[in-house]
Amino acid sequence: MSTPIQNPERLLVLYDGHCGLCNRAVRWFLRRDRWDRLRFAPSESPAAAQLLARHGFSAKDSHSAPDTILVVLNPDGNDETLLIRSDAVLALLAELPRPWPSVAAVLHQIPRLFRDPAYRLVAHWRYRIWGRIESCPLNTVDKDRAAGPIQTR
Repeated sequence: MSTPIQNPERLLVLYDGHCGLCNRAVRWFLRRDRWDRLRFAPSESPAAAQLLARHGFSAKDSHSAPDTILVVLNPDGNDETLLIRSDAVLALLAELPRPWPSVAAVLHQIPRLFRDPAYRLVAHWRYRIWGRIESCPLNTVDKDRAAGPIQTR
């Protein structure tokens, strides 16, 4: 039996575990993920470091650390793909029950040229508006939906 991370039918979602907005977003997605398609892991976790490094991010370097929700398609597979910013959010919405795939399809019609700056604006202000959490509360939310150990190639 494969681990949740290795199941290609599930998306791995890496998020800022210290961000109040990100934690609220994870809870929102958990409540709506009726098909059990999403797995979550804080991007600061040691297990995520190698995965992030494969895509040019470094947890130790604050300038290259991800400031966004990241969605990994086919984690640890030969065709592993990393989606960032608005593309990641649209991929997550597309995995939820109706009406969210339709919402994602409509929002996808907006060019990334406009979507990503809006995403970056929210990301810039997120700590000031939604606060910073000292420790990631995902483990207390839903242990079965946490990604668990991330396998590396």
